[in-house]
Amino acid sequence: MPTDLPVHFLEDITKKFSDHQIVGSGGYGQVYKGVLTNGTEIAVKKLYDLRGLDDVQFSNEFSNLMRVQHKNIVRFIGYCNEARHELMEVNGEDVLCKMIYKVLCFEYLPRGSLENYLHGLSYLHGGLEEPILHLDLKPANILLDNNMVPKIADFGVSRPFGGSHTHTTKVCVGSEYYMAPEYLAQRKISNKNDIFSLGIIIIQIMVGHKGYSKYGEMSSTQQFVDLVANNWRNRIGDTSMHAKEECQQVKKCVEIAVRCVEVDRHSRPAINDIIHELKQTEIYTRAVSSSQDQV
Repeated sequence: MPTDLPVHFLEDITKKFSDHQIVGSGGYGQVYKGVLTNGTEIAVKKLYDLRGLDDVQFSNEFSNLMRVQHKNIVRFIGYCNEARHELMEVNGEDVLCKMIYKVLCFEYLPRGSLENYLHGLSYLHGGLEEPILHLDLKPANILLDNNMVPKIADFGVSRPFGGSHTHTTKVCVGSEYYMAPEYLAQRKISNKNDIFSLGIIIIQIMVGHKGYSKYGEMSSTQQFVDLVANNWRNRIGDTSMHAKEECQQVKKCVEIAVRCVEVDRHSRPAINDIIHELKQTEIYTRAVSSSQDQV
């Protein structure tokens, strides 16, 4: 169960929220590295004072984190929602001001980001009584632990989603580059929003940061798939005895990615279908590689 932590404790472990302890930031807060007395490191997310919006964000992320528990979801450790009076200098004079601290604490994952977090997304979409849409999937929100296990983080803009229909929201928040077109243009949300973001991330893994822009420049989907597959084939070359099978896996990943970023959300695959396709490809390539090794 997450622990209610006092402000003075959080100040101690983050060196009073020192800039030197900052390990990341987003639209609603900054993340600091906190070090406990036993040497354990935790991530401390302090929300910005946004005139009431921080109340919404804190409540939203807190309630979502309390509902989820999965090996591919970042572990929620503690929180702080505390008000205290502090002396602040205003126009050269010391004034007693009410300061409100809203902080969320997580396991610290030092390896940064990326890779295969599909099971975490599958859990959010189908493993809960009321599914959760993340709505802000991007490389910075996919963290790796010391065993390279990927975990999804940052549930500040996530929301519960009942049923299979599309909902509409008045406010569009998140990272625009990874947003589905129907979300940007019409504020429509469904589980296919996260699938679109997943497609962008896979393309970036395969091609690089500007991969989606390159995809938009291609005359056809097949041209893009062939281009990426050929680039990987040249990169792998003779460095692997299973180069053909590895290139086949790359091609399958790209084919899945371009289906994920279809403009028509109904054409995008479900997360469990993606997992199944990748598993089948892996089983096939392992079988081929094993038979070649025995020759």
